[in-house]
Amino acid sequence: MAQDIDWRPQTGEIPTGPGVYRFLDANGRVLYVGKAKSLRARLSNYFGPLDSLHERTRRMVTTAVDVKWVIVKSEYEALQLEFMWIKQFDPPFNVVFKDDKSYPYLAVSLSDAFPRAFITRNRELKGVKFFGPYTNAWAVRETLDTLLKVYPVRSCTQGVFDRAKRTGRACLLGDIGKCAAPCVGRVTSDEHKKIARDFIDFMGGGDTRIVAGLKQRMISASEEQQYELAAQLRDDYQALEKVLEKSTVVFTDQTDADLFGIAHDDLAAAVSQFIVRGGRIRGVRGWVVDKELERDLPELVEYVLQNVYESPAGAEPIEVPREVLVPELPEDSRELARWLGEKRGSKVDLRVPQRGDKAALAKTALTNAKHALLLYKSRRTSDFTARAEALTALQNALNLPDAPLRIECFDISHLGGTNVVASMVVFEDGLPKKDQYRHFAIEETTDDTDSIYQVLMRRLKYLREPEPEPTAEIGPDGEVIETGKAPSRFAYRPNLLIVDGGQPQVNAAARALRDSGVTDLAVVGIAKRLEELWLPEEPFPVILPRGADELFLVQRLRDEAHRFAISYQRKKRSGSIASQLEQISGLGEKRVKALLKHFGSAKRLKQASADEIAEVAGIGPVLAQQIVAEIGDPLA
Repeated sequence: MAQDIDWRPQTGEIPTGPGVYRFLDANGRVLYVGKAKSLRARLSNYFGPLDSLHERTRRMVTTAVDVKWVIVKSEYEALQLEFMWIKQFDPPFNVVFKDDKSYPYLAVSLSDAFPRAFITRNRELKGVKFFGPYTNAWAVRETLDTLLKVYPVRSCTQGVFDRAKRTGRACLLGDIGKCAAPCVGRVTSDEHKKIARDFIDFMGGGDTRIVAGLKQRMISASEEQQYELAAQLRDDYQALEKVLEKSTVVFTDQTDADLFGIAHDDLAAAVSQFIVRGGRIRGVRGWVVDKELERDLPELVEYVLQNVYESPAGAEPIEVPREVLVPELPEDSRELARWLGEKRGSKVDLRVPQRGDKAALAKTALTNAKHALLLYKSRRTSDFTARAEALTALQNALNLPDAPLRIECFDISHLGGTNVVASMVVFEDGLPKKDQYRHFAIEETTDDTDSIYQVLMRRLKYLREPEPEPTAEIGPDGEVIETGKAPSRFAYRPNLLIVDGGQPQVNAAARALRDSGVTDLAVVGIAKRLEELWLPEEPFPVILPRGADELFLVQRLRDEAHRFAISYQRKKRSGSIASQLEQISGLGEKRVKALLKHFGSAKRLKQASADEIAEVAGIGPVLAQQIVAEIGDPLA
């Protein structure tokens, strides 16, 4: 027996937050649904040596071919979503909540000529509409009794119904108005079915108007001193509230919505769709799309909605909910809402959730989308075949003699022409080598091209003369003794240099190569606007295909160089202001840290008034005035 699961996800790919996970078989059937406070910790338990697993667990993981998860905000939401999905998917390997007879349902027998409302624990009945399950059987009984006053649908058994029909006498419920008595012809079959449909619409839609009416009647009865009636109405109101209260994640039972979270970068977008029906999350979809063209978030929203709700020719129409909640509205949102309304057959509210539960779920959807995008990028990066193909394609696109196995990328960062710094990041075989990253401080420069020239001259001086190869001798006992020095990693020769910028920057880099005497090294610039690659002295750029692995690799290099340069610049600015503050009498290391922590940045500290600075613990008015006089922003 194999001791490992070949499809298991990498441990680093699994999020550490709370969530719900599903194991799937080859046909897409859900085998198991579980919840976890930490998805990574819980799922790791399933992927140990097979011999160490319980027999049932071993059978489940060997039957499964994939595992999917959804991130939620809290353990409570994980519990609620797990419960709902167990009932929805009926997974064969679940034990908890598996027995439907443990929980009562409110049901309506739609297949009967005269539909019947009743309470059951059998979820397997055919032709029956179920609502629930509920935890309190008494609340369901009282609620049914209350609803029968408003919707007097038949609730008797078939035997009682047939006897009343033979004798022509209605039962007690018919006499007190809790049944429309179709058995004796007080209503027709069609009229009774309409009552049953209204009953179902109330339960399915969570219509709170009846609840509000009961509450108002209760208050009126109390004001008129009809206390017995008020008490009865109170009991009916509380029972109805019990059945209508949320049984899953966040919404009232009236919510009928699709909520989208979208995370994207220049080349790809991840979409997370939460499907909410009757106030309950009925499903979650997630997918990643490559962006053939550059799209901002509003354009992506339109693209996603068109692809989600446009059904293929000849297929059943896609269900469109009453609300479609998106992260940003596209420019033609009115037309898009109208299109959705035509698909639905009634008005669709297309909007951005601003506050409350829907905004909170929007953050959850975005969290899932961000994780999906990160997972997609990390898997794409870790794919050896994709990396090899990307390096080969880059070699062909740039006409390089060999595949660029070692690439160094440079970026310049400054703040309004001051605090100019540069970064160098290194990728080998398409993967970052962070221990070989370098940063540079540039004391004086005229512009970005001069900065590029200075940095590359400093870098290339290590390549002018190769350092001696390490040498070794064999000792008397046969051991190897190193006698020479190995070249430093900074002296390793790259196959390709990339600079962040267009033709001016790459020409400056080429000039540095000529002046340093290193002539057999390729250099290219990447421009941010269209992601095109510029070669020295070439009038036209090289355009890599959108979504191609080689463009993805170059973009990652550029973004990593930018991130590393920005982090160094921030550190440098912070150290500069700290040194300046420590020169002020009365300011020690602890007070300097307190100031920087309170204001968050040197810029905000410089713009702060003496009164604002004096609010920091340990800083009085006199010391605050000294700080303003020393470092205060004259334009603040």
